[in-house]
Amino acid sequence: MTTQLAALPHRHVLTLPTVPGAVRVARETAEQTLVAWGIGLRHPAVDPALLILSELVTNSVRHAAVLSPQLTVFYAAGRDCLALAVHDRHPYQPPLYGALTDARTGGLATVMELTLGLGGTGVVRGDADGKGKSIWITLPL
Repeated sequence: MTTQLAALPHRHVLTLPTVPGAVRVARETAEQTLVAWGIGLRHPAVDPALLILSELVTNSVRHAAVLSPQLTVFYAAGRDCLALAVHDRHPYQPPLYGALTDARTGGLATVMELTLGLGGTGVVRGDADGKGKSIWITLPL
């Protein structure tokens, strides 16, 4: 996939408290946003994308809330690409591709299996100050 994130014409940003209810709100917002962008909820990438998003937000809630009272969800899309990211202010940067072979990673392994199975990519981007990160998932449409 060669689409650059900066070139994606559709974007939405949502900041939520790092609490369990954030998972539902992030998912519902994704559904509403995708429909507004003309991406039908029956598109084959949508259900996996929603599960990926739910897992990433759940991980922030479970593991980052102590250092990150808020999390931010980024949604972006173009004609042939959907990108999702979850940002928190916890410094730990999980090895995404190592999650596939590490039984302790749980939901992150599911994220990467779905992402790679759809021909997508995943990357962790640390904040400049080293005190937070974003996990970006890009899927073809």
